[in-house]
Amino acid sequence: MNGAENLLRTLVHNNVEVCFANPGTSEMHFVAALDRVDGMRCVLGLFEGVVTGAADGYARMARRPAATLLHLGPGLANGLSNIHNAKRGRSPMINVIGDHATYHRRYDTPLTSDIEGVARPFNDWVRTTPNSNSVAADAADAVAAARRLPGQIASLILPADAAWTPVTDRPGIVPTAAEPERPVPDGSAIDAAERILRTGNRAALLLGANATLEEPLELAGRVAAATGCRILAETMLARTSRGAGRTPVEPIPYPVEAAVQALHNVEDLILVGATTPVGFFAYPDKPSVLVNPGTRVYELARPDHDVTAALELLADACGPAATNRAVMPLDLPARPTGDITREKIAALVAAVIPENAVVVDESITSGAAIPAMSATSHPHEWLGTTGGSIGFAMPVGVGAAIASPGRKVIVLESDGSGMYQPQALWTCAREKLDVLVIVFANAKYQILQLEMYNVGVDKIGDKARALLDIDRPTIDWVALARSMGVEAHRAETMDDLSRLVDAALVDPGPNLIEVPIR
Repeated sequence: MNGAENLLRTLVHNNVEVCFANPGTSEMHFVAALDRVDGMRCVLGLFEGVVTGAADGYARMARRPAATLLHLGPGLANGLSNIHNAKRGRSPMINVIGDHATYHRRYDTPLTSDIEGVARPFNDWVRTTPNSNSVAADAADAVAAARRLPGQIASLILPADAAWTPVTDRPGIVPTAAEPERPVPDGSAIDAAERILRTGNRAALLLGANATLEEPLELAGRVAAATGCRILAETMLARTSRGAGRTPVEPIPYPVEAAVQALHNVEDLILVGATTPVGFFAYPDKPSVLVNPGTRVYELARPDHDVTAALELLADACGPAATNRAVMPLDLPARPTGDITREKIAALVAAVIPENAVVVDESITSGAAIPAMSATSHPHEWLGTTGGSIGFAMPVGVGAAIASPGRKVIVLESDGSGMYQPQALWTCAREKLDVLVIVFANAKYQILQLEMYNVGVDKIGDKARALLDIDRPTIDWVALARSMGVEAHRAETMDDLSRLVDAALVDPGPNLIEVPIR
């Protein structure tokens, strides 16, 4: 047994059963080991950003890590944008990064780089395994690190000779990763939060990492029913349980003015796996910290706490009245017809989301009305942007579909963001994934035009506009998708869009619909 085989056996033994991969020469022994070690599903991505984004999507839905396989420093660099998003979204992930053989590094060949140096700013745990005898223990440590609350990024660098050399030290032993600690706030923290909520001040819970899933949301709803507090959520969250029967939650708006307005009446803000709200960017004459200067901010649970347990303790402390909670009704809008508008698109999407679907949202400006309109849709999971690095949605949709067989995945994609990693469509086709991609094509970076005004630029000239438009030539999404094996169509009216969506929702294979926005 060589090191690569021992690595795979350790991952599978520790319930890491999916590997998203884009391998190169240094990883060939890992690839060969797939035929000798059972239990690992390996999924090819044609670009490393698809690989790491898919691992992020898998973790968001499976609530456990997948592995990635990346080729040296440049392969890692290609995947860093979605590793960044995963880190910000608290997704557990294990990256296996091939490297030159240990004795070959000193020759400074063209692919040589400081892989640890590249990895560290985007990872919570980084280690280079020194030899084949260390691979299994290092892999188990990587799994344990990734599982640590609230979810971490772990990267194990695997030199080629550590992969191909036979294991001589206890080759039959496969280590079990240490179970993660699940710390909870102590009783005094729970009592303090309960007293704050009972003061009669205008109070709000602010939910962060892992606190917007169905169970913790239900517990937050019980607290709100007992105390009258609001339930807020951080602006950018990896996953939120939404729709009919779910506890209503108010995400803090992205625009600074709207966020300040949403928070200005809050006198007591209790953080549950969240941090004090700040603006995504700095803007001239606008605040960075979004809460009112007079607001008392109290941290009930850190992001690395078991937030579900913390909310359960708080709900119990609030007493029997906390058993009642508000839930969203089922209220589907009528299907619109005629010309395509953003408001009509929002109504149609809200009307057609199937029960138990997974929606991945990167629609940005074109889909701005969809979240509010779909709050009363059939119950579903909403996967949003986390780290702000665009192009995540289609790769995340790949991972979500693999983690959730039997659930329809709907990707709401903008054309500018979609062009960052369209190779995800090819993986959808190869794996026959139940994914519907709706591309809103306005042929521009509309969000950047808005940001120009937000930073104080009053007039956008021709040269500046040339960097914000993505026409000349216009991207043909139908042709692009079909070239990668995905069934694709273009909707010219709302009637077209309604018919195409209905057909795609009953088709278990991947589909793409291009929606021109004029």
